[in-house]
Amino acid sequence: MKKNIYKRGITIVELIISVAILSILVVVVSTFQKDVISLNTNLQSSLNAQLEARHLIKNMVAELRKTTTSANGSYPIELASSTGITFYSDIGNNGSIDKVRYYLSGKTVKKGVITPTGNPAVYNSGNEVTTTLLNYVVTSSTLPMFQYHLASYAGTSTPLSIPPDISTIRHIKITVIIDTDPNRSPTPIIATSQVSLRNLKDNL
Repeated sequence: MKKNIYKRGITIVELIISVAILSILVVVVSTFQKDVISLNTNLQSSLNAQLEARHLIKNMVAELRKTTTSANGSYPIELASSTGITFYSDIGNNGSIDKVRYYLSGKTVKKGVITPTGNPAVYNSGNEVTTTLLNYVVTSSTLPMFQYHLASYAGTSTPLSIPPDISTIRHIKITVIIDTDPNRSPTPIIATSQVSLRNLKDNL
């Protein structure tokens, strides 16, 4: 006797459920991949910003350490605030004392340099060369970009009030806080260093 073999097919309901599950899986996987890519991008941006911040501070320290009287006899420091400093230094190691300013413009650290001209020397603001050095910088009332100290600073004393008496500044603490995306990890990066103004030491 011949047996009838019946093969049950997939019903429409089962097909709909299968498609729905597959769609959910696709969405979950896609979202996960997107988050991973976004996180990697943020981490890379933060790493790059950290390297740039360290390079910036290294240059700042080197130039501030050589702060000296200007080519026309002006005091070594012209302006000092919590977000900027203007000083004179031979940043090119060529015997020319340039007027240098580092300042925060919005969330960007910029540098302006004026090379003296004429005799007697003149620092013409129209000749300033401005460079953008670092982006994604955030401000903090407790960790300002620049803090100024007396010669007696030993690492724990209270900084001078802003604006400081520039004639008393002998030590500067520099702090840069970077946050490439405030809405995502990682947390803000803090780069800091300190410098003594060797040409302004009181015991010389």
